[in-house]
Amino acid sequence: MDLPFALCFLNARFIFPNNTNMSEKSLAPIRGNRVEIQISTTLKCNLNCSYCVLSEGDVLDSQGKPIYSLDQLETFIQTHLSDKDIYFTFFGGEPLMNRPFIYDVMDRFPNVDYQIITNGTLLHKVDDNFIGKFSNFLISIDGNEQITNKYRGKNVFANIMKNVNLIQPKVNGTLTARVTWCDPSLPFEAFDKLLETFDWIHFQFAQQKGVYSLEQVQSRMKVIDQLVDKFYSYDGVYPVVPLMGIARNLAVSGASAAQCSGETHCRSSTSAVNISPDGKIFACTDMTWLPSMQHGSVIENTLSSSPLQMHPDMPCHTCEAKEWCRGNCMKNLHIAYVLKDEEYRREVVDPVCGLVKYLGKKMADGDPVKWFNKLSLENQQLVASAPIYDFVEIIP
Repeated sequence: MDLPFALCFLNARFIFPNNTNMSEKSLAPIRGNRVEIQISTTLKCNLNCSYCVLSEGDVLDSQGKPIYSLDQLETFIQTHLSDKDIYFTFFGGEPLMNRPFIYDVMDRFPNVDYQIITNGTLLHKVDDNFIGKFSNFLISIDGNEQITNKYRGKNVFANIMKNVNLIQPKVNGTLTARVTWCDPSLPFEAFDKLLETFDWIHFQFAQQKGVYSLEQVQSRMKVIDQLVDKFYSYDGVYPVVPLMGIARNLAVSGASAAQCSGETHCRSSTSAVNISPDGKIFACTDMTWLPSMQHGSVIENTLSSSPLQMHPDMPCHTCEAKEWCRGNCMKNLHIAYVLKDEEYRREVVDPVCGLVKYLGKKMADGDPVKWFNKLSLENQQLVASAPIYDFVEIIP
């Protein structure tokens, strides 16, 4: 790894031109035809992961079961989302700590897609009648056994894998490993190994201070090199979502804009409704500690546009990655450039943006257009419109 090249990512500062005007238009609450209703069934959790963002502002464990009724939820959907193709994502805390509520929602709305984001330790308690109704299980696992147990607790990795293997024969949808790339020692082999069990891998760079020193960034770059090499040498489509998504955005004209109605890929900005157990709707599940992020209520039957929107102070407008990245994490950008948290920008946002751009450069160097044109028609369709794109962000 070239040292000056890596340093430029850590020290990069981006200035938005002072003379640029942003149109002050009234934004619809949901843009596009498809909307994710993300329901926190509880904010309680049976684990104590060291990097949990819900620990901010004492959100974790602050709320138990939802206090709104399913009648109120249905009225809210009919009022604000009746013209949309909806799907539900159950979230937490650990959502499976409130399984009866999940079952009630699935019974009330039987003809939609369902996803669950879970730590996997309670999967063995899910009623068999409901396992087959999920379109996707997004299971949080931090790579290999050593790293997962380091951040999540003793024997957690083994429990997750045991439960995944237990439910696998009953799953009609897909199993996706949700890897938070927090530990810089995470090896390439951990990603490859997970694909022996999971249908997809989605990874995201951790939003945590103290894990992005120059050496730690370089360590991740080396793994990115290996992932990209494997992606382009793989017979077919290597099912690692961020690589697929970037390849698609680079190879398929208009794809990056089509999926997000021409706006940011971050659904917290455009096409998600995140409902807390108290019925309040927040722009992002990671920002329920910030009152200004509330933009609706199931109980009061209100919904306005997400407050997480592009801002003149954000660097995305002039970034070389704009066309394929499209400002993925609005939470990060908002904290760094709107709330002016310089430490967070320096320790989290700058290095994460640098890693995303590095990944995009490596993918572009592999000639994604040539790669895409050599795929079978079936695999071209998979890359262009894989169903998993609806359930996870395609940029890490």
